[in-house]
Amino acid sequence: MKEYEPVIGLEVHLHLNTKSKAFCSCSTVFGAEPNTQTCPVCLGLPGSLPVVNIKMIEYAIRVAIALNCAIQKFTKFDRKNYFYPDLPKNYQISQYDLPISTGGYLEIGSGESLKRVGITRVHMEEDAGKLIHQDQNSAVDYNRAGVPLLEIVSEPEISSPEEAYSYLNCLKSLIEYLDVSDCDMEKGSLRCDANISLRPKGEKKLGIKTELKNMNSFKGVKDALSYEIKRQSALLESGEELMQETRLWDQKEMKTFAMRTKEGAKDYRYFPEPDLLPFVIEDGFVNRIKET
Repeated sequence: MKEYEPVIGLEVHLHLNTKSKAFCSCSTVFGAEPNTQTCPVCLGLPGSLPVVNIKMIEYAIRVAIALNCAIQKFTKFDRKNYFYPDLPKNYQISQYDLPISTGGYLEIGSGESLKRVGITRVHMEEDAGKLIHQDQNSAVDYNRAGVPLLEIVSEPEISSPEEAYSYLNCLKSLIEYLDVSDCDMEKGSLRCDANISLRPKGEKKLGIKTELKNMNSFKGVKDALSYEIKRQSALLESGEELMQETRLWDQKEMKTFAMRTKEGAKDYRYFPEPDLLPFVIEDGFVNRIKET
C-alpha cells in the first residue's frame, strides 16, 4: 500500500422505529409471523394508494439536524424501478434529486484528533421484504416491505477501515441518542454498504469503485474493506483493470466475491412518484423539531 491510498464512502440504511409503515398503517413490530403485517398498499396490489407517515418525515428531519444538514424547503418522492422477488411493486418509493436534506457532517475520532466526514444527503425511502433461503427453495416474508428507512450517505472522505469503523460507531451513538431507531444490526435495523476505490498517493482523481454488501456487523465492514484494499492493490500492481461492480462479503471465507456489475442512476429509471404530492417543509415545523 505504499503506492496507493483508499477512498471510502459509506451508505447506512436505518429502520425508523415508527409504529406504522412508511405509506400504510401496517405494524412495524419485528418478529411477527411471516406475511401477517401486510395490506394492499405494501403488497403493491393494483389500485392501492400510499399515504405518507408524517412521523417518518419528523424523524428524518431530526437526524438531518443532528448531522448538521441543510433541510430542503421543497422535497418529493420518486420511483426507483427494479425487479426483485421481495419488492412486490417492482419499484421502491425513494428520493432522488430533491432529498429532504443535504450537505452535513459528522465528527469522528481519527487517531488522537477529530476528523470531519461530510454527509452528502439524508433521504427517506421504504424497505423491501425479506428472502428466506431454505435448501433449494426461497420464501418471501413481506412484513418488512414498506418499513420506513433513512439512507445516510457519506462523502468519499474516509481514509481507512479503522476510520470507517469509527464513523459507524459515532453515527450509531448519535442515532440511539435521538431515539429514532434501535440500530439493531441482527434485526436488520441498521445496514451498511461501503464504496471503496484506490488511487495513487497524491492523486486527486477517484479510482474505479467497488460497492460492498452483505456486511452484518461493524467489524464485518472493517474486515471487508481491509480485504478489498489488498485485492484491489494486487490487481493494480499487476497492471490489471478494475471493474465497477457490486461484491458480497463472505464472513466464513473472509473474502469478497462478485455479485453484479454496478448499476447507475439511469438503470433505475427514476421519475417523480405520481401517487404522492411534493412537500413544502415549513420553518415552524423544523424549529419545533430542533427544540426537542
